[in-house]
Amino acid sequence: MSETVKLITPIDGSVYIERPVATDAQLNKAVESARAAQPGWAALSIAERCSFILKMLEALVAMSEEIVPELAWQMGRPVRYGGEFGGVKERTTYMVEIAEQALKPVLASNPKDGFTRYVKREPLGVVMVIAPWNYPYLTAVNTIVPALVAGSTVILKHAAQTLLVGERFAKAFEAAGLPKGVFQNVVISHSQTEKLLGSGKIDHVNFTGSVGGGRAIEKAAAGTFMTLGLELGGKDPAYVLSDAKLDHAVANLAEGAFFNSGQCCCGIERIYVHEKIYDDFVEGFIAETKAYQLGNPLEAETTMGPMAQARFADFIREQKAEALRKGATAHINARDDRDREGSPYLPAEVLTNVNHQMSVMREESFGPIVGIMKVRNDEEAIALMNDSPYGLTASVWTADIDHAVKIGDKVETGTVFMNRCDYLDPALVWTGVKDTGKGAALSAIGYDNLTRPKSYHLREKI
Repeated sequence: MSETVKLITPIDGSVYIERPVATDAQLNKAVESARAAQPGWAALSIAERCSFILKMLEALVAMSEEIVPELAWQMGRPVRYGGEFGGVKERTTYMVEIAEQALKPVLASNPKDGFTRYVKREPLGVVMVIAPWNYPYLTAVNTIVPALVAGSTVILKHAAQTLLVGERFAKAFEAAGLPKGVFQNVVISHSQTEKLLGSGKIDHVNFTGSVGGGRAIEKAAAGTFMTLGLELGGKDPAYVLSDAKLDHAVANLAEGAFFNSGQCCCGIERIYVHEKIYDDFVEGFIAETKAYQLGNPLEAETTMGPMAQARFADFIREQKAEALRKGATAHINARDDRDREGSPYLPAEVLTNVNHQMSVMREESFGPIVGIMKVRNDEEAIALMNDSPYGLTASVWTADIDHAVKIGDKVETGTVFMNRCDYLDPALVWTGVKDTGKGAALSAIGYDNLTRPKSYHLREKI
């Protein structure tokens, strides 16, 4: 009997869907098809390629009524929040809008009489996207769209927890009339993925996931000289200064910490508050957190669904238990019959009296728990913000933009926010430092990372 992938829904623990794993022969055929299709796809104009992308977007959005409950069944996000298509449309249309300018040849900055000199941006070839389950559409389009627009072909391997997302992309591209082989969705095992990455048949891989997964990708690709884009762990901090607008900071940071059950790449996981407003902030944050309604994500009143898998929730329970043993105070401590070991249903939690000897303040949680610490000044806050192996985003809450920039300059992170958090602007490059990974997505820089430079040095006069 052939190997299959079973998607276990967090709603009730049943098998939601099951799909066969591709055979090696089927996978090889997909890769060969992508390679064969790439020259013809790259030969189209940028405008022609963008036209296909926009038709795909239209087809994908047209499926939203079916996709929203699918997401609830697959990874637990409440249906009240809809799909991810606001962000999908924003990112896709922006990358299409800037494509001509971002991909045009770059003339040499010092003209020389008798010579034409410029750098072209060539497509990489075959790009593989290994997409995660937490924002399965948003994270995937970050690479799929610019890679295709730049002239590469794409092979998508989606997370087992969100298998239907890959199928939805495939249907949308088919509806758009995309040439055969230009985009393909595959269901393959980890061992097949590692073998493929080591084969030299893939020119670039983009992976969003754990640090361990990123290391496995690098190891598998070693010696192939393929390029890599790795968005890995995060422990995103917030610093609330004494001049911050308190109600705004409370409301936005609570949403940044607990939306999607805290399963956000750039979600808020730790908060540092100036001592002058600490007590008021904590009081407001606790009240905001208590308003979240844990429940079945298919029900309209639910504002927090289950985590995608029970083991993720159990990890948060372990972090919380360790923090409590070391002196932390839990302020929500909700009583819910579903909140037990082995259950994906986990209420939001707020901890105070925390410190950096507790894993909840330094190691990624990726769930609905946040620790809040009192700080005396900027120096203390900056040192604590940097005391983590990760660096994706950091947010500063203040009325003084110059002050925010000075703080941001000292924080080890890929993005600095002021008075907002947990958002990805497609006009700004998405990148990280330290164990958060390497590479860059979106913006014009995202195109640079999905192309290779080719120089032309042409003598006109002999």
